Amino acid sequence: MADLAMEAPVEGNMQEWEEAMAAAGPLPLQTLEEHGVAASDIKKLLEAGIHTVEGLAYASKKHLKDIKGLSEMKVEKLKMAATKVVPLGFTTASMVQAVRQDTIMVTTGASKLDELLGGGFESGSLTEIYGEFRTGKTQLCHTLAVTCQLPLDQGGAEGKAMYIDTEGTFRPQRLIAIAERFGMDPNAVLDNVAYAKAHNTEHQSELLIAAAGMMAEARFGLIIVDSVTNLFRTEYEGRGELSARQMHLGKFLRHLTRLADEFGVAVVVTNQVVANPDGNAMFAGANALKPIGGNIMAHASTTRIALRKGRGENRIAKIACSPVLPESEAQFSISELGIEDAKD
Repeated sequence: MADLAMEAPVEGNMQEWEEAMAAAGPLPLQTLEEHGVAASDIKKLLEAGIHTVEGLAYASKKHLKDIKGLSEMKVEKLKMAATKVVPLGFTTASMVQAVRQDTIMVTTGASKLDELLGGGFESGSLTEIYGEFRTGKTQLCHTLAVTCQLPLDQGGAEGKAMYIDTEGTFRPQRLIAIAERFGMDPNAVLDNVAYAKAHNTEHQSELLIAAAGMMAEARFGLIIVDSVTNLFRTEYEGRGELSARQMHLGKFLRHLTRLADEFGVAVVVTNQVVANPDGNAMFAGANALKPIGGNIMAHASTTRIALRKGRGENRIAKIACSPVLPESEAQFSISELGIEDAKD
């Protein structure tokens, strides 16, 4: 039986898959002109926010049919051309393991927190940070916006940072102080952070379309959304709009996940918390607070980190959910230089 399993054919061409995985970065959409795709169709895709062959391959036919000027026949042709360049079939676990060896971990600036996270924030996946006010969520985001620009051998991603702010808490002067701590040129660091303030949920989603275009033209290592649920929470009120809120939040998170897959960037989102009516203090380990977004948020996040206050400027991070990391805790501190090791 084991021999039969080894001889079973693997869908798709393994050599093509290996070459695609080895290619440096996503392929520009214009590559498809060599495969018979008309320039006019590529222009329509670009206008719809699809800038890479991977983005086209990952998009559903339903989504593509909604793009003005693309017929069902054209959508079929586009998908066929994309999947010839970016194989979407089965591969082996050993090949996936080989690809994961190149995963980039972005340092937090605190050694114990990095250790907790297995080296830092993982590229190609979505990490959620949640906690009460003043637990360090935004300060961690500011630090990551700087450290992602560091060289790979220093715990960086050698890329720019994209920062979507929904709460108005972004402060460039914080980046200057953190950059000086790491011996970086503050002006260069500021120039390498693409910032946008989201004013409503529609605008927040539109910014991701613009983000795809920017990432297709330059190397980005990190996308930050601080916070991901704030505008959804305020625009959709009451139980009557809960279903609509969750649907639109789910679409936004799915778009973020696609960007992580497509461009290999680390995606970090912060989340607010609310009182948990199920958290009964009589039972040990019961949680008095829970992150907003319910199961939609939980399933979209690869790793979930819960923050809480410690003594003084110290904060405590706990792995709440992860496919590989054990449920554990680590302390860190907040200073004018960003996230640092915990103070005694």
